[in-house]
Amino acid sequence: MNPYCDYCLTHPDDPCNTPYHDHHYGFPITTDNLLFERLVFEINQAGLSWITILKKAEAFRLAYAAFDIPTVAAFTPDDVARLMQDPSIIRNRLKIEAAISNAQTLLTLQQQHGSFKTWLDQHSDLDHAAWTKLFKATFRFTGGEIVREFLLSTGYLQGAHSPDCPIYPIIAAQNPPWMKAAQ
Repeated sequence: MNPYCDYCLTHPDDPCNTPYHDHHYGFPITTDNLLFERLVFEINQAGLSWITILKKAEAFRLAYAAFDIPTVAAFTPDDVARLMQDPSIIRNRLKIEAAISNAQTLLTLQQQHGSFKTWLDQHSDLDHAAWTKLFKATFRFTGGEIVREFLLSTGYLQGAHSPDCPIYPIIAAQNPPWMKAAQ
């Protein structure tokens, strides 16, 4: 039996998959820019494979100013046009415009709550359905699957790793938000 989760079995030979699983997936994220990055990645993954996003991650970071929230929030129609011409990222106008709009929303959340992370932490006891409703009311391009994967990948929902996965105890030792919500 493979000691890893099914996640790693989906693309076992891909050099991006196992490092992401072992060092990022399900681990709590503490900075707003990295949370924003993960949200944009999850939105862009819709309809595509996660491997595609992992392979384009560095290009996304360059194209979206290292996911600096105020910078992306200030993107103009010229930036949208630039991104639409960039073959190294996903060139989907709705996803690009959602990233900009969501950055603007994050600025408001930061003003109201101190940080995006604080806002997420304030809702950490929600179940998936309530999270989805909240995200749909707050952000653009955030359906149930995008919300689920964002929350799993950032430690807000349990289930990123199976209990017998060798990464599970590493994450559990960090007391992720899903553990706090269960207490």
